[in-house]
Amino acid sequence: MAQNLVEKITQKYCLNLAEGHKVKSGEFVTIQPAHVMTHDNSAAVIPKFKNIGAKKIANPRQVVFTLDHNVQDTSEKNLAKYKNIENFAAEMGIDFYPAGRGIGHQVMCDEGYAWPGTFVVASDSHSNMYGGLGCLGTPIVRSDAAAVWATGKTWWQIPKIAKVELTGNLQKGVTGKDVIITLAGFFNNDEVLNHALEFTGEGVKHLSVDQRLTIANMSTEWGALAAVFPIDDVTIQWLEHRKKLLNKNEKHPRINDKTIETLKNSDLVADEGAFYHSEITLDLATIVPHVSGPNSVKKMAMVSEIAKEKIAIQKAYLVSCVNSRVEDLAQAAEIVKGKKVADGVAFYIAAASNEVQAESEHRKDWQTLLDCGAIPLPPGCGPCIGLGKGLLEEGEIGISATNRNFKGRMGHPTAQAYLASPAVVAASAISGFICEPATFTNTKIDAHFTENKETSKKAEVQILDGFPESFSGRALFCPANNINTDGIYPGKYTYREDLTPEMMAEVAMENYDPNFQKIAQKGDIILAGFNFGTGSSREQAATALKYFGIQMVIAGSFSETYKRNAINNGFILVECPELIHDLHNNHGLDFLTKPLDSAISISMKSSAISFNDKNYSFNALGPIAQELIIEDGLENWVKKSI
Repeated sequence: MAQNLVEKITQKYCLNLAEGHKVKSGEFVTIQPAHVMTHDNSAAVIPKFKNIGAKKIANPRQVVFTLDHNVQDTSEKNLAKYKNIENFAAEMGIDFYPAGRGIGHQVMCDEGYAWPGTFVVASDSHSNMYGGLGCLGTPIVRSDAAAVWATGKTWWQIPKIAKVELTGNLQKGVTGKDVIITLAGFFNNDEVLNHALEFTGEGVKHLSVDQRLTIANMSTEWGALAAVFPIDDVTIQWLEHRKKLLNKNEKHPRINDKTIETLKNSDLVADEGAFYHSEITLDLATIVPHVSGPNSVKKMAMVSEIAKEKIAIQKAYLVSCVNSRVEDLAQAAEIVKGKKVADGVAFYIAAASNEVQAESEHRKDWQTLLDCGAIPLPPGCGPCIGLGKGLLEEGEIGISATNRNFKGRMGHPTAQAYLASPAVVAASAISGFICEPATFTNTKIDAHFTENKETSKKAEVQILDGFPESFSGRALFCPANNINTDGIYPGKYTYREDLTPEMMAEVAMENYDPNFQKIAQKGDIILAGFNFGTGSSREQAATALKYFGIQMVIAGSFSETYKRNAINNGFILVECPELIHDLHNNHGLDFLTKPLDSAISISMKSSAISFNDKNYSFNALGPIAQELIIEDGLENWVKKSI
């Protein structure tokens, strides 16, 4: 069976595969990742690790701690938290990088943890970034991180995989940030939601690693779970440069002559004829600078057009893990050289790591930015996540080289945030309004999307002892798309520690449908729309339905975080878009909750759903997911494993 690159990398890190079995998209697999990174949230993972009874880290060389999120907070409380994390790392022999070293994702790349061709996870949504180096990086939740610490392994459902073919070459002054803003704004109807992306094509070779890291990083906002670039000469040259920087005094454990030579000989590429669920093509030559927003990455506009509106800004930001690398700072410095930040504008800069800042200082770019009036912040996170100095205040407008501009994320909820490249941010900081850094040739964006239909029948799945081969029950239809976690389990209860499972069940779906509790019955099987469970990461949105007595939720698609939380808590989810499309066509979406006349039957062994005399196929739960259901959740599974 031909495999794409994502499947090939996953195969290398799978455990317990039958001899000769080749993994493919849709399968639930047990993964032993090369590395797992946690940052400030290590403080929340440590008690989870201890509560499951773990006494030691399964593989200390697998785990990486990086303190980066709240580095501007020097309060006694935060410093104590940071010290506790550092002490735990020392006690367990974990690689530890203190506040000031840089943003964790940049450290993972700089220090060779995000190695090309490996599988790396992090308890942070922007671990997609590692794909810029040809590393399959994907996010996990905190409970997963604790499980990896304790057992060395976790689970993953290999997502749908889309191929993104880049052709042509960027115009001078157009950046990787413009590429991903264009992709997210042009294909803004969830075309790649919960997909893994493989970037291919002749255009890729013209993109630097810094640009690739930017594109892979912000693929998260496009909706992807991973985004992998090929391992090519550009990748090797970047590693050779890092080797020279790192091996001045002693041989680096990960980036050295031997590891690079091995990589050169690996030839890890997708097979000819590999299947992709969809294919996107984009001619890089047709891209010009764009901005996202305000307050949405799905809304974009050409900078040349928005500049005509003379939108005044009060703050500009060249910070965060998506940009703020050497190339980004150099580009901004070139634009501001000999100029001054406009009156009434605060221009904040922070390097992605202390090494990036040191190189930028060596190049004189950092000083050029300071000379124009930029305000330096320490290497790390900050305004991007609403922490530290320089947040947007009431009614303000900001232009930012960050990756997210959700309402209220960077400050006051009435503020407006636009996203753009470092070049646009720098030019706007100087002019005082959103503007182009130069004149570009405007052409129609040449981009296309094709969806491929998978024709292969789902194979029978081995059912473990103790896991039911089939389920049946009353079908309860909740047709809305994007039912969020606040609708499923209201936020006002999230931090109530005094609620029993029975009490949690009594408020399930309260915000979605006040009549749900009167309509639903124990033993029901919920049928829901697409992107079920979007929103916050609260685990109670899964457990409340479980405690109510719902057998499972079948949806067109799920938020990946919701899916992980559900299965980690022993609650079954099934994705079947064809069934939901039929239900939407037959019943519409103008109601909230309705029992359907026919019962529904699900065969886990045959990966088949029977409803209204029609059969539908789905990707059944693999052995690892079945184990989690049998053990009633991840915590019990880990206790059994250790």
